[in-house]
Amino acid sequence: MYIVHVHVHVKPEFVEAFKEITLENARNSIQEPGVVRFDVIQQADDPTRFVLVEIYRTPDDPAKHRETAHYNKWRELAEPMMAEPRTRVIYQDVFMTPQER
Repeated sequence: MYIVHVHVHVKPEFVEAFKEITLENARNSIQEPGVVRFDVIQQADDPTRFVLVEIYRTPDDPAKHRETAHYNKWRELAEPMMAEPRTRVIYQDVFMTPQER
């Protein structure tokens, strides 16, 4: 598995709009064959901070995801809402529950 955590800090006035477009992207992303999981989580003590937890089958699948229309729509709409550029951290799985495989 290839795991990506995308950290996003959103301007306060865009939190609800960001959630809306990000959920649309997530719903479409989980339909991609290379996407195992796509979670959107919001920080409890700072609602302007989000993490997108993306789990792909192979290291090639994130690039395929970035070629989709729904991702490009999300990127175009989301970037102006961000308080700072998003960052990402790549992980490899050590242990995952069986239903994630």
